[in-house]
Amino acid sequence: MRPAVVLLSGGLDSATCLAWARREGFAAHALTVDYGQRHAIEVTRAAEVARRLGAASHRIVGIDLTFLAGSALTDRTVGVPKSRGTTDIGSGIPTTYVPARNTVLLALALAWSESLGGRDLVIGVNAVDYSGYPDCRPEFLRAFAAVAGCATKAGAEGGAWRIHAPLLQLSKAEIVRRAVAWDVPYTLTVSCYDPAVSGESCGACDACLLRARGFLEAGVQDEAPGR
Repeated sequence: MRPAVVLLSGGLDSATCLAWARREGFAAHALTVDYGQRHAIEVTRAAEVARRLGAASHRIVGIDLTFLAGSALTDRTVGVPKSRGTTDIGSGIPTTYVPARNTVLLALALAWSESLGGRDLVIGVNAVDYSGYPDCRPEFLRAFAAVAGCATKAGAEGGAWRIHAPLLQLSKAEIVRRAVAWDVPYTLTVSCYDPAVSGESCGACDACLLRARGFLEAGVQDEAPGR
């Protein structure tokens, strides 16, 4: 089986991507990055999700991004926006944007994949129900693939890099339906920017609202804590 590195945050989308990679026949190596995020409970949950979904291996890599000011996810002086209408989500770049986060995470995934002899990266970005992040857009993925091609030994020797974003054009409801169909342990996943220490969701941040709408539209009862 070809190796693929899957960025696994511990949220619903990335867990569904790990299930997708396994279904596609990849030896799916899960990579979780503990970057000092406010919602650190997701790192703990990611380990259990990786085990339950049969990841070939799972690595948790620690980097400190808390020096990045202005992001509600890394700067504790910035509050997480709450109770925005779902029609407002995506209308601008919110304070939960972490500067260049997906660029950093994909760079780590790229390096690990090359060391494994792989050419495939999997990321759970979404351009439909996303929260306005520029690093969740198709043009970003195309640009990063170009960088990978010219910045690695594998690329210099003619190897083609593939960045898979299987959820890119799906609604949250479609993601939920796939998660259920593929036996993703979604009750373990954390889709909240400001959860309690126990993992219970706040129910009011953008991530919570998008998840709630997705489950509602999919006709599925969300049994995760706080839902």
